[in-house]
Amino acid sequence: IGVIMGEYFDELKRSMTWLGEQPDTIFIGQAVGYPGTAMTNTLGDVDKSKLLEMPVSEEFQMGITCGLAVRGKVPISIYPRWNFLLCAVNQLVNHLNCLDLYSHGEYKPKAIIRTGIGSIRPLNPQHQHTGDFTKEFESMLPNLCVERLDNPEDIFPAYQKAYLRTDNKPTLLIEWGDYYGEK
Repeated sequence: IGVIMGEYFDELKRSMTWLGEQPDTIFIGQAVGYPGTAMTNTLGDVDKSKLLEMPVSEEFQMGITCGLAVRGKVPISIYPRWNFLLCAVNQLVNHLNCLDLYSHGEYKPKAIIRTGIGSIRPLNPQHQHTGDFTKEFESMLPNLCVERLDNPEDIFPAYQKAYLRTDNKPTLLIEWGDYYGEK
């Protein structure tokens, strides 16, 4: 039985395909090169050479994300659920969020962090997979753009803006797992 995806999913796939066409992007995370999450399916049209598969080591992944951004790449760092991103908070809050400040503007690391609020339908995986920490992270990340993608029409413009930013401000974009097939 196939899963029917909706416009929300289509817009995510369109966004990832567009980002994959940019010369300086790289996708990093768990299940970016191999099946494992619904987010994997949005990368189907991205050249495999741009996919950097990571082990389950979220803080390490965010550290690599910071390093890639400092070196001029635009990493799209994928954490399938908020609850996984929690394991990378040190690197996110103390480093990516502050690099511009403590380097006195020498490093302006543009990065796109992609995470999601885990789906609860048709099966609820419970609290360790369905957290939504958007408000809390907005207060902890004053130097990042934090945006929740509530509607299909929000998706492509948000990813395009994150990539095209001239201020190189990192961006954290939050998706809804349930909307992949519902909107």
